[in-house]
Amino acid sequence: QVQLVEAGGGLGQAGGSPRLSCAASIRTFSTYVMGWFRQAPGKERTTVAAINSSTGNTYYAASVKGRFTISRDNAKNTVYLQMNSLKPEDTAVYYCAVTPHTRPTYEEWGYWGQGTQVTVSS
Repeated sequence: QVQLVEAGGGLGQAGGSPRLSCAASIRTFSTYVMGWFRQAPGKERTTVAAINSSTGNTYYAASVKGRFTISRDNAKNTVYLQMNSLKPEDTAVYYCAVTPHTRPTYEEWGYWGQGTQVTVSS
């Protein structure tokens, strides 16, 4: 059973730089793709960033590119999301997820964390 535990959310001000972390209980962490998603109230869950734990290749949504950085520590089975220059529109519940697929569809993200709230005040 794969478990993902997020941490690092909270209330912050615009321009802040919090870091989210997601610890995964996966035996072969380095072979998986890890992703961060977010869901704002009344909106669909969308992809924020993803990283191939084996190759290090990354993907970013246009809305966060240049402000957020996804990284992973394979020794700690942990993926991070460094969030810089936060904006009020970044307010959402942030989820991490994992998939063994290199180019996953949404349905192929098989395991999800419980989510962590990030609230940005102006």
